[in-house]
Amino acid sequence: MKPGIHPDYHEITVVMTDGTEYTTHSCYGKPGDTLRLDVDTKSHPAWTGVQRMLDTGGQVAKFNKRFAGIGTRTKG
Repeated sequence: MKPGIHPDYHEITVVMTDGTEYTTHSCYGKPGDTLRLDVDTKSHPAWTGVQRMLDTGGQVAKFNKRFAGIGTRTKG
């Protein structure tokens, strides 16, 4: 390895959203720094399976109104 071209790889503490902590090695920050996570495997819907639908600006209502008649048959 060439000296002086690699990032500093050191120990940091990671704090999960529920407050649990663990120590790992990373290039983040300085040795001994703490990384506080906003989203992790205990809180993100991709891992928990719990999803919620956010209706920003009535987009869901607009979609439902626009495509409400699709799939219904009418006699005529």
